[in-house]
Amino acid sequence: MAAIPVSPLAPQSYPDLPEIAGVRFATAEAGIKYKNRTDVLLMEFDEGTTVAGVLTRSKCSSAAVDLCRANLPGGKARGLVVNSGNSNAFTGMKGRESVQHIADIAAKALGCPASEVFIAQTGVIGELIDASKFDGVLDQAATRMNALPWIEPAKAIMTTDTFPKLAGAVLEFDDVEVRINGIAKGSGMIAPDMATMLSFVVTDMPIAADVLQALLSEHVQKSFNSITVDSDTSTSDTLLAFATGKAQVEPITSLSDPRAQFFGEALFDVLFELAILTVRDGEGATKQVSVHVEGAVSDESAFRIAKAIADSPLVKTAIAGEDANWGRVVMAVGKAGEPADRDKLSIRFGDLLVAKDGERAAGYDEKATSAYMKGEDLELTVSLGLGEGSATVYTCDLTHGYITINGDYRS
Repeated sequence: MAAIPVSPLAPQSYPDLPEIAGVRFATAEAGIKYKNRTDVLLMEFDEGTTVAGVLTRSKCSSAAVDLCRANLPGGKARGLVVNSGNSNAFTGMKGRESVQHIADIAAKALGCPASEVFIAQTGVIGELIDASKFDGVLDQAATRMNALPWIEPAKAIMTTDTFPKLAGAVLEFDDVEVRINGIAKGSGMIAPDMATMLSFVVTDMPIAADVLQALLSEHVQKSFNSITVDSDTSTSDTLLAFATGKAQVEPITSLSDPRAQFFGEALFDVLFELAILTVRDGEGATKQVSVHVEGAVSDESAFRIAKAIADSPLVKTAIAGEDANWGRVVMAVGKAGEPADRDKLSIRFGDLLVAKDGERAAGYDEKATSAYMKGEDLELTVSLGLGEGSATVYTCDLTHGYITINGDYRS
């Protein structure tokens, strides 16, 4: 597969995330698929680290997802192994055995129970991963763990991503600084039903696993679960949050603690930034699009309509071609299967009203709308006039580049 050019929507710089006490990491080259680049990440957490996660709801989930699902109820984490290049999904009993083998190697290298090791894998589906590639690699990685720089683990988990994805937040409780760092990968097969393909968040906040789980489950909804690149939900979607508890503040042990909401808002900021970076690195993308739906009968109905618009190949190719074809938006609203009244419908591209009350807006300006469509960041708003429900889904355009990347993905 030829090298993929960096997305035109890539950030101009990357945040210099700070050290988080209680976590160290190392990256390595195992040659799983890619040559001359890191493709394995090993993270080590201090004893007492709590963990929470949301995993794909795909009925064809990967062996690594199944292992995480089995280990999450324990609420404790000491290690994380991530590899790119092979998702080890749809590989039967042998795939499950290989994941357990990797967990056992990592547990031995870190000196912890295998039940406290989490695995995440991403890449091609249907090909058994060669677990022997991890023999020696994880042992060696465990001897050179560092707390910085965070861009290295972000690079190691990339597949068709064209840039690493990092985000962080700093907040204070009683004049004590609390840190949250996050990394993610994702570019194609993005229509999450829990998270993005892979994302890992680490904080030094002392917080009970059940509270962390509740906050993560809540804030994933309007971040990772509100993005789509191509309407396809991955077999490997994994979002894990680890809390080392090293910040010198009183632990959050209940959602009724007012600090839980404050911490949750900062957690959301990190998740949302990572989610938007994923959209901006959508395979072949040249434009980011925010699809707003308002005036629906409920928030849930608004979300389903927004998702229908954001997932529509016709809408997305029109955006790629900088064509202000609002008729395709009408189509997507109509096919969503949600309450809608054609004669109450209005559509805006940015601040430009293009359709109102079931027909083209009286003041519609084709020239101004076409000029707006040339921008890199676009907003599309649909007003239904039926109720108070609203939702936003974030997506990108669909270009020839997407076909090129996916047409020879396994070659």
